[in-house]
Amino acid sequence: MKFLSVRDLRGNSARVWRELPTEKEMVITSNGRPVAVLTAVNEANVEKSLAAWRQARALQIITEIQTESARKGTSVLSLDEINAEISSARKTRRKSSR
Repeated sequence: MKFLSVRDLRGNSARVWRELPTEKEMVITSNGRPVAVLTAVNEANVEKSLAAWRQARALQIITEIQTESARKGTSVLSLDEINAEISSARKTRRKSSR
């Protein structure tokens, strides 16, 4: 997988677009840190590619939530405790929307 800076993308975009179908993915960096991924798509696979990225992102978020829950000890709440948390969050949301 090829890494290139935002500056490289901006200054050599024609080369990047030519190489992308062969490379398949390129990681864009800013100040040496990854900030985006360019991935090759075509008309036939763009919807499936987007769906796969969205699913991967959702799984990543779920994993982060589960890890944070285990860290806080909230992964072992009873159903009554979960319902109390939901009720409390809904009350807070109602108050802030007024």
